[in-house]
Amino acid sequence: MIYIGTSGFSFDDWRGDVYPATLKKSEWLGFYERELGFSALEINMTYYRLPSPSVFASMSRRTSTTFQFIVKAHKDMTHNLRDQATGKLRDTMPVFEKFISCVEPLRQEGKLACVLLQFPYAFTPVPEHCDYLNRARDMLAPLPLVVEFRNSRWNNNATIALLRNSGIGYCAVDEPQLPGLMPFVPVCTSTIGYVRLHGRNTQWFRAPASERYNYRYTHEELRGFCEPIKKMASVSQQMFVFFNNCHAGHAAHNARELAQMLLESGSPQQMPTD
Repeated sequence: MIYIGTSGFSFDDWRGDVYPATLKKSEWLGFYERELGFSALEINMTYYRLPSPSVFASMSRRTSTTFQFIVKAHKDMTHNLRDQATGKLRDTMPVFEKFISCVEPLRQEGKLACVLLQFPYAFTPVPEHCDYLNRARDMLAPLPLVVEFRNSRWNNNATIALLRNSGIGYCAVDEPQLPGLMPFVPVCTSTIGYVRLHGRNTQWFRAPASERYNYRYTHEELRGFCEPIKKMASVSQQMFVFFNNCHAGHAAHNARELAQMLLESGSPQQMPTD
């Protein structure tokens, strides 16, 4: 089954474009599923702060029973890993415990598909970092885990073997093909297939965060993802595709375009229910 959605849904610049101008913000999530037709949502706000469990309980109530959430790990679980004074890896168990408590309402409702750990460019495939991946898996257990790498040094067979042996999912990313960044490698290393589309803004390293994802895929570029996604879906139990080019609503428009392409090709997709 293929689930398609966007990396976040509550963006002010989507008002009047993705969402009707008069629609209340509290109704956006319901509109996202029922009217836009998206079956899953990647939550990115948790990278910056961990809300109370009641926030996710509310989000669960506003979506159907089949809707799926993926929640991105907090930055203290992926980015702020080292003690500035000693250079050694911190004890991250407390933030992992807080994160697990935060997403518990989604887990209880069967709506938490997996946790996404997106590591920074500085996170390289050294033994200490490889060990950390397994520790992160253990600290999150039994929640499924998918990891995204930014540094192309992870692009090798050893990485795929490590993830498969550890039961950790691999996030296939599409991003600007600049030196050092990961290429698009459509493989599955667990029962979850995962594709994350960031856009191809060549100003990636120079643009501010607000502009980095300012890119809209063309029809032909989207068509190029159809076969790889279908192949990944054929070897996974759940297949997720998220657009992170959220600037100016690009993600929502591109996600709907790709969903239609896959539908026309006969690929099964999870459709929203009342």
